[in-house]
Amino acid sequence: MEQALFYILAAVTVVATIFAITEKHAVHAIVYLVTSFFALAVIFFLLSAPLVAVFEVIIYAGAIMVLFMFVIMMLDLSHPEKIGLPRFAHWWPAILLGGIILAAFITLVMARQQAVPGEVAEIGIRDFSRTLFQKYGIAVEIISMQLLFALVGALYLGRRR
Repeated sequence: MEQALFYILAAVTVVATIFAITEKHAVHAIVYLVTSFFALAVIFFLLSAPLVAVFEVIIYAGAIMVLFMFVIMMLDLSHPEKIGLPRFAHWWPAILLGGIILAAFITLVMARQQAVPGEVAEIGIRDFSRTLFQKYGIAVEIISMQLLFALVGALYLGRRR
């Protein structure tokens, strides 16, 4: 059953990401990207990595999406007063994908409560951070530089002349 949930959530992640890439309205694209991040967080939880799942929700679905919203507001890509209320046709993909994620998460939690607890290798935050910054330190620095470049680029594009 966990394998089926994994494949369903992987499909939701891929579909939501494709919707995020192809969406013309920037705010809708962010909603699809957040949906993709939540599906990915449930996949990490499914793979017995709750710390990474929490990081996925807090850092990516929270902080990075706030940064994207800041950039969209600063660039003034859309004019909300000119756009009418969204119809159901605009909401059904996000509602469907969110429902699938919620159902998969509930099924996973129910299955974990009924399962017999086995020996699970636990890793502490200290070991996780030590591994992250010793083994993958360069990758973390490259990602932080990319975020800095993206922020500087957004500020450059958004400045008033």
